[in-house]
Amino acid sequence: MGLLDDRKGLIFGIANDRSIACSIARHVLGEGATCGFPYLPGEKNERRVRKALEGIEVTDPWVAPCDVSSDADLDATFAAAAERFETLDFVVHSIAYADRAYLRPGAFALTPRAVFAQALDISAYSLVAIARRAAELMPRGGSVVGMSYYGSEKAIPGYNVMGVAKAALEACTRYLAAELGERAIRINTVSAGPVRTLSSMAVGGIDEIFDWVSRKAPLRRNIDADEVGKSVLYLLSDLSSGVTGENLYVDAGYSIMGV
Repeated sequence: MGLLDDRKGLIFGIANDRSIACSIARHVLGEGATCGFPYLPGEKNERRVRKALEGIEVTDPWVAPCDVSSDADLDATFAAAAERFETLDFVVHSIAYADRAYLRPGAFALTPRAVFAQALDISAYSLVAIARRAAELMPRGGSVVGMSYYGSEKAIPGYNVMGVAKAALEACTRYLAAELGERAIRINTVSAGPVRTLSSMAVGGIDEIFDWVSRKAPLRRNIDADEVGKSVLYLLSDLSSGVTGENLYVDAGYSIMGV
């Protein structure tokens, strides 16, 4: 028996086989779930997603193009998911974006209005837009998990507007949890330590961050995507049935340190 036998869900955010979302998919599928995989539109992105899924041996994967900044795309994606799966039990939101030109030390005050708005739209508001649509397909309740980072609460050099967006994401999580709880829908975030992914490498000074965390975290190391995947599995399963509105740190203990 798997923890997610007979559960159906969507995992947003697989970019390649190194994505945190890909590790989440590996654990979720390994515990019996059936999944769909919305991806950023584009033939190149579709090829990357399908190649990543080949690495975890998904049979006939359901993939769908979806620009989360477009209400029309979200409507089409969830209509297609309803047709394919009828109902949903979980959704993983592993999506974030900000113009990398402003993800470098000393550039936050230079962030233009449009760049700021886009970062919050894609990285935070999309959770609200996705949760609203997912809730309509969760008659028995469900679980939604988003991905955050410590830069949401502390100023991390180079993380800049993405840190502001992650702070908004965590606030959205609490408000969604408060509203959707009466429908037995749980909303949580995982605050992962730095992991070497395509998106993290866009942050200026990321190598220094990896080095610092490995020296200062209680476990004296960085985490890997597999550890994040296991923690998300917990939040999607009934093992966390009494947990909502929370932010779970998976960071080798770094967030507890006064450094």
